[in-house]
Amino acid sequence: MKIFKAKQVAEIDDYTIKNEPVKSIDLMERAASKLAWWITKYYKTDRKVLIIAGPGNNGGDALALSRILMQRQYEVEPYLITTSGKLSADCDFNKRRLSREFDIEPVLINDDKAFPEIGAYDLVIDGIFGSGLSRPAAGIYGSIIRYLNASGVEIVSIDIPSGLMGEDNRENDVSSIIRANHTLTFQFPFLSFLFADNANYTGKWHILDIGLHPQKIEEMPASYTISTKNDIDKLLINRKRHSHKGSYGHVICIGGSYGMLGAALLAGNSALRAGAGLVTLHVPSCGVEVVQTAFPEAIVNADQSEKYISQVPDISKYSAVAIGPGIGKETKTADVVKDVLVSMKNKGKSLVIDADALNIISENSGFTELLPKGCILTPHPIEFDRLAVNSKDCFSRHENQIAFSKKYQVVVVLKGAYTGISFPDGRYLFNTSGNPGMASGGSGDVLTGIIVSLLAQGMDTYSATVSGVYLHGVAGDLAAEKYGMEALIAGDLVKHLGNAFKKVRSKPFFHEGRL
Repeated sequence: MKIFKAKQVAEIDDYTIKNEPVKSIDLMERAASKLAWWITKYYKTDRKVLIIAGPGNNGGDALALSRILMQRQYEVEPYLITTSGKLSADCDFNKRRLSREFDIEPVLINDDKAFPEIGAYDLVIDGIFGSGLSRPAAGIYGSIIRYLNASGVEIVSIDIPSGLMGEDNRENDVSSIIRANHTLTFQFPFLSFLFADNANYTGKWHILDIGLHPQKIEEMPASYTISTKNDIDKLLINRKRHSHKGSYGHVICIGGSYGMLGAALLAGNSALRAGAGLVTLHVPSCGVEVVQTAFPEAIVNADQSEKYISQVPDISKYSAVAIGPGIGKETKTADVVKDVLVSMKNKGKSLVIDADALNIISENSGFTELLPKGCILTPHPIEFDRLAVNSKDCFSRHENQIAFSKKYQVVVVLKGAYTGISFPDGRYLFNTSGNPGMASGGSGDVLTGIIVSLLAQGMDTYSATVSGVYLHGVAGDLAAEKYGMEALIAGDLVKHLGNAFKKVRSKPFFHEGRL
């Protein structure tokens, strides 16, 4: 799914009106009907609905929704905010239609004294501003937004929480943004919905399909996309009947230190569960017995040091390399990270860098310049800030991430609620699978193992990264369904990887050539 900027969405609306063709007022009615469908599905008629409309087309949606909910026996109180008395044509049409069909005029709000009384059980529908807002909400609009937020009642926003901008909110007045419990957006989410800074405003957001023109959606360029199950299904490798363990690559994971061997185990185990033919763990010598006991399927390569990684293994025979899980930051370990970067830069093999390997790179001058082109970095936000530059907010970090990928020609997987993946060519993809239960130690090690496994099996960097992140999230969702989010641990993700693959694939597993 593409993510468009607010101006692009307006272009798609206009194209739909001209080329479906459909009158703008009828497209608004279509949107209002979808809003009403959602409201009636989740809210009973036993609570009063206060609908707060602005003077533009977002207000037109709100007034059309007022009429439809009245038809469905809801107790509705419509309000209209206007300081100039001017309304958009479609907003004015729906105001007059409401009056004609129900003999009701929306209560005009033009000063603080006209603010509605709100009961504790009331539902507020926010239709003040749409996505076209380009400056902070001020004057009476800012005042009503702050008033609604202070009421503490449940708020549902139409299209976008009023006061929130579609992309960059760094210069916004956060006190003048609606804090919605739910946001009902049309066709696509806005970019701002995907940043943690804005989660308190959007609440849970839901996409309503209003049938915008598919040709324009297809033709309109977008720098951002969201991965879907169908996208991943097309990327995954299908196993051939006549294949063997050598057909699916050999992963080496360099990691672990005294007290942190579990991270290397999780990465290696997930690499094997994700389909790699062979997995070797290069660990300190203190970990040999641990690994061979806990992970008998692994090949163990023991470092000469007992407690930390101190030497570079021969990586020439491996299909893909991961370095970092549980590795620590010893001086000799830092030398190993540097040597691996140099070696991989010359050999052109697939490399995934995670955890303390990332911290070593950020703490040692010149290491960033050694990053091999096309390698994959999997930092969480703090690790990324150490690598690049401290970011004051999510949007700045997002911009820094894109710039970092382009400058060093690497892939950056910025882990979070909507993990964002930036590519050297400027493409950016958000992932929506996964849940808060995955905020648990070791989850990132599992992700590293999945991605390096897919690389070893022959997937290209884009496919392996996007698929790995998505499958990681699906495994987390399946684990949360079984154990609950609070009880979810990283090992549960590994256990559910097989079912994650099954859930993503459109064709079920079957035996060929058997009677």
